[in-house]
Amino acid sequence: MLRLGLLLLVLPGVILMAVFWNELSAVNDCLSSGGSFDYLNQLCDKQSNHDFIPFSARNPLLLNLTMLASAAGFFMCLFGLYVKAR
Repeated sequence: MLRLGLLLLVLPGVILMAVFWNELSAVNDCLSSGGSFDYLNQLCDKQSNHDFIPFSARNPLLLNLTMLASAAGFFMCLFGLYVKAR
């Protein structure tokens, strides 16, 4: 129970950070080439400026599921430590 809890506690955060940093890298590449990044379509456009839309507004399901999995992992860790201590 403890190992699964630790896996659920850490892995969703790593996945969320990987997705975020991958997108941030694409945005930085686009801006350094002189373009404007379209956040809704995930495209680099050199013709017009696009509004900034936060990562949490574009990916609410991913964000909520990873946080829910991390919370479940936390409680599984607590339960695993409690059962072992008895």
